[in-house]
Amino acid sequence: MKLQSRYGGFAATVNSRIAAFVALVLCLAASAAHAQTGQTAAEPVKLAILGDSLAAGYGLAPAQAFPARLQAALKDKGRNVTVINHGVSGDTTMGGLERIDWMMADKPDIVLVELGGNDMLRALDPAATERNLDAILDKLKQAGATVWLVGMLAPRNFGPEYVKQFDGIYKKLADKHGVPLYPFFLDGVAQDPALNQPDGIHPNAKGVDVIVERILPFVTKNLDDAAPVRRPARP
Repeated sequence: MKLQSRYGGFAATVNSRIAAFVALVLCLAASAAHAQTGQTAAEPVKLAILGDSLAAGYGLAPAQAFPARLQAALKDKGRNVTVINHGVSGDTTMGGLERIDWMMADKPDIVLVELGGNDMLRALDPAATERNLDAILDKLKQAGATVWLVGMLAPRNFGPEYVKQFDGIYKKLADKHGVPLYPFFLDGVAQDPALNQPDGIHPNAKGVDVIVERILPFVTKNLDDAAPVRRPARP
């Protein structure tokens, strides 16, 4: 009887310690999972701007360029977004198409396409601009990025036929690809000497702030609509 009693007590002690150990392991696993989830949740959304000199910040300090000012405005709104400047001065839609693979090495979650202004300034065939933008949107979507499109308008002195063809490109492609469209990047800034550099084409620092102020509701709305952002596969 004493042996059986002692054996039962020993077994109970062992079982109790095993249960405590299992509980500890489960608790540590849950804590690790929670920490990992928190780390993932805190990971910033990466928004790349595929653009020309308007994105690159021609004539401005890097901190005054559109991507930097947009990131600052989003931070002020409590948004955890990293805005990556992939603007190249003088770039056309063909140039933008040719460097998508290079840009996607940064693994952006969202790409804002701001191209076409240099096509228009060089009076390139709007049909070619449309084909290039169409290919850009296709390639970005195939890469798994969320895509937003920014429009441009041709100067009215280019003639009604050219204006009609060029201006209509962006909505047509936005509808075709089902992507959000901000109709005119330079809204509120174009042709205002106080908001542009002496060349009358590129916004100054005040002009960039106006652009950011006007496009910010578009960006925040589409950030909400894209949540959770579909992230491209990462190596």
